[in-house]
Amino acid sequence: MKKKKTTKQVIRQIVREEVAMAIQEVITELKQPTQQVTQPPIQEKKNFSKNSVLNDVLNETANGDDWKTLGGSEFTSNRMNELVGRQYGDMMNETPQAVPSSDPMSQFVNKDYREVLKRTDEKQKQKYGK
Repeated sequence: MKKKKTTKQVIRQIVREEVAMAIQEVITELKQPTQQVTQPPIQEKKNFSKNSVLNDVLNETANGDDWKTLGGSEFTSNRMNELVGRQYGDMMNETPQAVPSSDPMSQFVNKDYREVLKRTDEKQKQKYGK
């Protein structure tokens, strides 16, 4: 019975000490002066679109600084090849691209649609008589 009583007393003593330390930490934190949060300067809102939600998002993006360091450093037109990709950079440098015949997407994008558009115009003229 005596051993049970001493175990309870030891546990109570440990809990008291832990609670006292935790309270002391909270009091110390409360006594420290709080840092003042500076408000960012209010930016003039621009109207990019008739959609108010889209305007809010675009204004937030324009006023933020995250987009300026896209890719780890300042975003400039000099980094266009790096950001957009090699194919776009080759196109900007006017180097011809080899079109692989096995790639259906490149065949679709690079196809000459002039003949298709001529036939479409002819059909439309037949239908509407213009």
